[in-house]
Amino acid sequence: MSSASSSVRRIAATVLAASAVVGAAALPAAAHDGDRHHQRPRVEISRVQADSPGRDDRSNRSLNNEWVEITNTTRDGINLRGWTLRDSDGNRYRFDNVRIAPRATIRIHTGNGRDTRTDLFQDRRNYVWDNNSDTATLRDDRGRTVDTESWGRRR
Repeated sequence: MSSASSSVRRIAATVLAASAVVGAAALPAAAHDGDRHHQRPRVEISRVQADSPGRDDRSNRSLNNEWVEITNTTRDGINLRGWTLRDSDGNRYRFDNVRIAPRATIRIHTGNGRDTRTDLFQDRRNYVWDNNSDTATLRDDRGRTVDTESWGRRR
């Protein structure tokens, strides 16, 4: 009896070991295949607040409550000099010598203000982002689209 149960244990252990080897070999192939088709951008539009809370009275406070957040997803700082952020109507914000720290987020406000390492200001007197539908497009210094974020339905 002990010889039979010992054989059963050996067979079960062999089957489990073989399954683990096959599973481990298949996992990296599947993970790699997925990365090839959908690669996360190094810098991305992480959030948009297009509809400023409260009344749209074009006050600086209201304009600055309309913003776009951009996040650096890497472990390295990235200089955004020459990068642009645009809406569907062609309004454009061009980044000066702005460095975004590793894994950091910066917020680009529509109104006037003093730039810091976490908040930038477009110094506009009118809203940029359409409350109902728009697209924010981030382009690098060579004009290549890095990321887009859309909301609502375009007419």
